Amino acid sequence: MKSTKVTVSKKQIHQYPGELLVAFIVQNEEGTPAGAGLLQPLLESLQQYKEFTGKAEEHILLYPPFVPLADGLSCRRLLLIGLGKIQAVADAGERNEAFRVAGGIIAAQCKTHKIEEAGVVLPGLAAAPDAESAEFLAEGILLGDYRFVKYKTRKKDEEDAYLGIKKIELLTDKNTVALRAGIARAESSALAACAARNMANEPANGWTPAHFAEYAENLVARGLKCTVLEKPELAEFGMGGIIAVNQGSETPPKLVILEYEPPGKSAETVLLVGKGLTFDSGGISLKPAQGMMDMKYDMCGGAAVITVMEVIAREKPDIRVVAMVPATDNMAGGGALKPGDVITHYGGLTAEIENTDAEGRLIVADALAYGIEKYQPDCVIDVATLTGAVVVALGHHYAGLLSNNDVLAERILAAGKYCGEPYWRLPMGEVYRKQIKSTIADMKNTGGKHGGAITAAEYLHQFTGKVPWAHLDIAGTAWDFTEKSYIPKGPSGFGVRTLITMLRQWEKGGFPRRNSEAGEKKSN
Repeated sequence: MKSTKVTVSKKQIHQYPGELLVAFIVQNEEGTPAGAGLLQPLLESLQQYKEFTGKAEEHILLYPPFVPLADGLSCRRLLLIGLGKIQAVADAGERNEAFRVAGGIIAAQCKTHKIEEAGVVLPGLAAAPDAESAEFLAEGILLGDYRFVKYKTRKKDEEDAYLGIKKIELLTDKNTVALRAGIARAESSALAACAARNMANEPANGWTPAHFAEYAENLVARGLKCTVLEKPELAEFGMGGIIAVNQGSETPPKLVILEYEPPGKSAETVLLVGKGLTFDSGGISLKPAQGMMDMKYDMCGGAAVITVMEVIAREKPDIRVVAMVPATDNMAGGGALKPGDVITHYGGLTAEIENTDAEGRLIVADALAYGIEKYQPDCVIDVATLTGAVVVALGHHYAGLLSNNDVLAERILAAGKYCGEPYWRLPMGEVYRKQIKSTIADMKNTGGKHGGAITAAEYLHQFTGKVPWAHLDIAGTAWDFTEKSYIPKGPSGFGVRTLITMLRQWEKGGFPRRNSEAGEKKSN
């Protein structure tokens, strides 16, 4: 993703001379549109023809002479975007999303008309001050301006030569420290999400376990510690899940680990584990050809946690963060794992393999067991495109959340709502654990088609002990996520901004220490 410059200017609305000026229109209690005083005659004119009413997401692009404003504006185009009755919206998450969506509309209009620079008049609402609206508008613009063109060879003079927005100028008389800090947060979050999208958009021959390792190693210069465990070490440590999934592949697996330690401080530790399955053929339990192309996206969990660490390195929070990406592909080569095989995970638990296409839980389980033992985290969150069952349950609108700790679950739900990445918490308990009992091993890797997202989480649960743990099943949202103006077709970068938001807000509320009973979810 190219760099887009976001600046703050004290220009008045009539002073902006550029290609596109954007202004926001709200509705009062009666539903009448209202905007900057200079625009009111124009709004009244539009009302006569019912062209634009200011409803949320409604927008209209106008060209000069902007009758009846005569010479009141200097811009080449004027984009009006409706925010509806946003002043009556009490929920901060809903307001954030409204501005994010408006930002995506701006990016889409810029793309349609090949506009590289735009001025955006911050709305200055009492319910959403400029410091708040600027952050989420900027985030929506940057997320919406995403494109992946690495493999295109078309010439610059062709129609798709437009490479995106170069500069956004936010017009406001409140150039405050808080406003600039909000823009910096937006840039950081959006760049991380777009970096995760880039990884997922790479073909399977362009993003392998070695690429995960290389990306992580490049972050050492930013103050992170990187460790890469290779196949011989994984075998020596007894990580039978990762080794088993990799058996049919010619590409060796890796366990990529990044650590951030706040300088001179003893801090709580958060462990992040992201599934890095760089291509999933299903193995011996081969997937159908239709849709298999999308299985290059099966590494979106790994992409999420590794790009979050870029933000951690940049913002340096007062919390220790460790990210782990178990990375391999799942192929059907001659030595591939077979249905009926029994494997031994890190720590000694054994598993009977019923279906080699239920491979994600095998590699994530090893990483969880190893990471919890080695880093002694206060909580652990794993992110994985784990099951098709979660798509059946929740569609492409919510990610599944399963947890053994109510405090942690609530913090994730709140962070997701705040950043526009919604989760739905699913139940857990002994009734689901019974479904993965095996007659010849400690457990089996599937529990049948009923409650598949839950039984997969229960498999992982066996490796977490009493550590507060949450599992994010993003199989329905990592790609084909709910259509939004700032979400592209293909990979969405889902989960990146949730984790960033949660870690940024870490000090704003208490959290139970490791093995604390406070907040522990009682089994059903």
